[in-house]
Amino acid sequence: QVQLVESGGGLVQAGDSLRLSCAASGRTLSMYAMGWFRRAPGKEREFVAVVTWRGGSTYSADSVKGRLTISRDTAKNTVYLQMNSLKPEDTAVYYCGAVRGEVSALSLRRAYAYHYWGQGTQVTVSS
Repeated sequence: QVQLVESGGGLVQAGDSLRLSCAASGRTLSMYAMGWFRRAPGKEREFVAVVTWRGGSTYSADSVKGRLTISRDTAKNTVYLQMNSLKPEDTAVYYCGAVRGEVSALSLRRAYAYHYWGQGTQVTVSS
Protein backbone atom coordinates (compact mmCIF):
# COMPACT_ATOMS: atom_id res chain seq x y z
CA GLN A 1 0.00 0.00 0.00
CA VAL A 2 0.98 3.59 -0.66
CA GLN A 3 -0.41 6.52 1.29
CA LEU A 4 -0.59 9.97 -0.28
CA VAL A 5 -1.08 13.26 1.54
CA GLU A 6 -1.58 16.51 -0.36
CA SER A 7 -0.96 20.00 1.01
CA GLY A 8 -0.55 23.56 -0.19
CA GLY A 9 -4.01 24.46 -1.41
CA GLY A 10 -5.75 27.69 -0.54
CA LEU A 11 -7.55 30.83 -1.68
CA VAL A 12 -5.60 33.12 -4.00
CA GLN A 13 -6.27 35.85 -6.52
CA ALA A 14 -5.97 35.54 -10.27
CA GLY A 15 -2.35 35.84 -11.35
CA ASP A 16 -0.98 34.48 -8.07
CA SER A 17 1.08 31.33 -7.59
CA LEU A 18 0.75 28.25 -5.40
CA ARG A 19 2.79 25.12 -4.93
CA LEU A 20 1.03 21.89 -4.09
CA SER A 21 2.88 19.01 -2.47
CA CYS A 22 2.05 15.34 -2.27
CA ALA A 23 4.03 13.19 0.13
CA ALA A 24 4.05 9.42 -0.40
CA SER A 25 4.67 6.80 2.27
CA GLY A 26 4.48 3.04 2.50
CA ARG A 27 5.55 0.83 -0.41
CA THR A 28 6.90 3.69 -2.48
CA LEU A 29 9.40 1.47 -4.32
CA SER A 30 6.43 0.01 -6.19
CA MET A 31 5.49 3.37 -7.68
CA TYR A 32 5.96 3.89 -11.41
CA ALA A 33 4.56 7.41 -11.59
CA MET A 34 2.78 10.10 -9.60
CA GLY A 35 0.37 12.57 -11.05
CA TRP A 36 -2.12 15.34 -10.39
CA PHE A 37 -5.76 15.44 -11.38
CA ARG A 38 -8.38 18.02 -10.54
CA ARG A 39 -12.14 18.20 -10.25
CA ALA A 40 -13.89 21.51 -10.70
CA PRO A 41 -17.44 22.04 -9.39
CA GLY A 42 -19.92 20.25 -11.61
CA LYS A 43 -17.22 18.70 -13.80
CA GLU A 44 -15.49 15.37 -14.08
CA ARG A 45 -12.01 14.70 -12.78
CA GLU A 46 -9.43 15.77 -15.34
CA PHE A 47 -5.75 15.04 -15.85
CA VAL A 48 -3.30 17.83 -15.03
CA ALA A 49 0.24 16.42 -15.07
CA VAL A 50 2.29 13.31 -14.29
CA VAL A 51 5.93 12.43 -13.68
CA THR A 52 7.51 8.98 -13.89
CA TRP A 53 9.28 8.19 -10.65
CA ARG A 54 12.59 6.78 -11.87
CA GLY A 55 13.09 8.48 -15.25
CA GLY A 56 11.51 11.79 -14.39
CA SER A 57 9.58 12.03 -17.65
CA THR A 58 6.73 14.52 -17.44
CA TYR A 59 3.45 14.87 -19.31
CA SER A 60 0.98 17.73 -18.91
CA ALA A 61 -2.45 18.63 -20.16
CA ASP A 62 -2.37 21.16 -22.96
CA SER A 63 -4.61 23.47 -20.94
CA VAL A 64 -1.97 23.94 -18.24
CA LYS A 65 1.31 23.85 -20.17
CA GLY A 66 3.48 26.84 -19.38
CA ARG A 67 1.60 27.59 -16.14
CA LEU A 68 1.42 24.39 -14.06
CA THR A 69 4.62 22.36 -13.74
CA ILE A 70 5.12 19.01 -12.07
CA SER A 71 8.35 17.91 -10.41
CA ARG A 72 9.49 15.26 -7.97
CA ASP A 73 11.97 14.79 -5.15
CA THR A 74 12.72 11.10 -4.92
CA ALA A 75 14.68 11.52 -1.68
CA LYS A 76 11.59 12.97 -0.02
CA ASN A 77 9.10 10.76 -1.86
CA THR A 78 7.27 13.94 -2.76
CA VAL A 79 5.78 15.31 -5.96
CA TYR A 80 5.04 18.98 -6.48
CA LEU A 81 2.75 21.02 -8.69
CA GLN A 82 3.99 24.57 -9.19
CA MET A 83 1.03 26.66 -10.25
CA ASN A 84 1.75 30.09 -11.77
CA SER A 85 -0.47 32.72 -13.35
CA LEU A 86 -3.51 31.11 -11.78
CA LYS A 87 -6.91 31.69 -13.35
CA PRO A 88 -10.41 31.38 -11.87
CA GLU A 89 -10.92 28.31 -14.09
CA ASP A 90 -8.14 26.58 -12.16
CA THR A 91 -10.46 26.45 -9.14
CA ALA A 92 -10.88 22.79 -8.22
CA VAL A 93 -10.03 20.08 -5.76
CA TYR A 94 -6.59 18.79 -6.73
CA TYR A 95 -5.86 15.11 -6.21
CA CYS A 96 -2.54 13.35 -6.17
CA GLY A 97 -2.39 9.79 -7.49
CA ALA A 98 0.21 7.05 -7.81
CA VAL A 99 0.59 4.35 -10.43
CA ARG A 100 1.91 0.91 -9.50
CA GLY A 101 3.70 -0.80 -12.36
CA GLU A 102 4.66 0.50 -15.77
CA VAL A 103 1.92 1.72 -18.10
CA SER A 104 1.88 3.65 -21.37
CA ALA A 105 2.22 7.40 -21.53
CA LEU A 106 -1.37 7.55 -22.76
CA SER A 107 -2.61 5.55 -19.79
CA LEU A 108 -0.84 7.92 -17.38
CA ARG A 109 -3.37 10.56 -18.46
CA ARG A 110 -6.28 8.34 -17.37
CA ALA A 111 -7.56 8.11 -13.78
CA TYR A 112 -8.19 4.36 -14.18
CA ALA A 113 -4.41 3.74 -14.31
CA TYR A 114 -3.91 5.05 -10.78
CA HIS A 115 -3.99 2.67 -7.84
CA TYR A 116 -3.67 5.12 -4.97
CA TRP A 117 -5.19 8.55 -4.30
CA GLY A 118 -4.82 11.30 -1.76
CA GLN A 119 -7.73 13.03 -0.07
CA GLY A 120 -7.47 16.14 -2.23
CA THR A 121 -6.67 19.78 -1.55
CA GLN A 122 -8.88 22.72 -2.49
CA VAL A 123 -7.55 25.49 -4.71
CA THR A 124 -9.76 28.54 -5.16
CA VAL A 125 -8.78 31.36 -7.48
CA SER A 126 -10.78 34.57 -7.22
CA SER A 127 -11.07 37.03 -10.09
